[in-house]
Amino acid sequence: MSQTLKPETAEHLLEVLKWAVAEKSSLDVRGNGTKQGFGRPMRTTHTLDLSGLSGIKVYEPHELFMTAYSGTPVADIEAALRQNNQQMAFEPADLGPLLGMAEGTGTIGGVIACNLAGPRRIQAGAARDHFLGFNAVSGRGEVFKSGGTVVKNVTGFDLSKLIAGSFGTLAVMTEATFKVLPAAEKTRTVLALGLTDTRAMKAMSQALGSANDVSGAAHLPAAQAARSGVSYVSGAGQAVTAVRVEGPGPSVEHRCQAIRGLWADKGAQLEELHSQNSAALWKEIRDVRLLDAAEGKQVWRVSVPPMEGAGVGGELLGASGGEVFYDWGGGLIWLAHDGCPDANHDQVRAAVAKAGGHATLIRADADVRGLVPVFEPQPGPLGDITRRVKQGFDPEGVLNPGRMVEGV
Repeated sequence: MSQTLKPETAEHLLEVLKWAVAEKSSLDVRGNGTKQGFGRPMRTTHTLDLSGLSGIKVYEPHELFMTAYSGTPVADIEAALRQNNQQMAFEPADLGPLLGMAEGTGTIGGVIACNLAGPRRIQAGAARDHFLGFNAVSGRGEVFKSGGTVVKNVTGFDLSKLIAGSFGTLAVMTEATFKVLPAAEKTRTVLALGLTDTRAMKAMSQALGSANDVSGAAHLPAAQAARSGVSYVSGAGQAVTAVRVEGPGPSVEHRCQAIRGLWADKGAQLEELHSQNSAALWKEIRDVRLLDAAEGKQVWRVSVPPMEGAGVGGELLGASGGEVFYDWGGGLIWLAHDGCPDANHDQVRAAVAKAGGHATLIRADADVRGLVPVFEPQPGPLGDITRRVKQGFDPEGVLNPGRMVEGV
């Protein structure tokens, strides 16, 4: 009979994992369950609920790090950071609503396990780049830790980089330590209206290649811009290309003027959003709120070289219909299309292969996610390494078996 096991302490978690290994019982590892629809469907014996391991253990604003238990909601962490005008610079996405769950309930363990990062990734890096250390229990039922509170503490194997993005298949984190950074004093977004996808890629590349320290670059075709809750963007009636600049007030104003100068010959109407509207727009982009994500729609996340974005986006639309928008200067394409039995898997991967990149099926029914590879298929040698790593950390297949790769 399936049970939900909810440890309240690291010691209790260790007991649960030792029991599961002894009984050869597989576990569905989750925090608040906001990402259960992300990854391959699993058949597990029991559920391991980590929401009881919650709370901020250590926060040192002057040392720029925080240690939190893995089940701590990201919303609680962000609230604590705001009190000191700080932030997680990698801007973790809240995919809960996209995956049919409540907003603001994702946990820090889930963010790190899925290596989620938002629009600022082009400047600040991914979650794994801010992940300093952790305590965990492996699928062998053994306690281990890695890293510390500063980057220089990482010696030997940097296991933080391995655990980030492993989707709970190697170990169960009890606590995580990560960098925090000061929040920007001012934020502004320069908008160019009416650019085609190809011209938008060139404009974003020009801004990103300048000395203006851009922290976000996205392009919204007209239909996606119309879904924005920012009235100016939704009322533009045409495509919107957005570039974000953050920092001290005078610097932000100067850099926005410089970007407007770079774009003066684009033949587009140029506008600016200030702090509140900028924050609202980039939250919509971060959390994928600008697609038609109605029930039955399937959603892909496609990474390609930025200047290939428009071409790949056009090919994806030609193959599957639906709609797209672009983040990371064109290097990240979000695609939503009507549901079909194979999620247009062959067409999506063929388009990506031409440009060089990878595609992840973020949302689809469980039967579809069980049929096609959710993550980019690994070539033979890399697949062999993946299997050996899994065997080393979790030889009995106790933790999230098959969530990333069938049979692993």
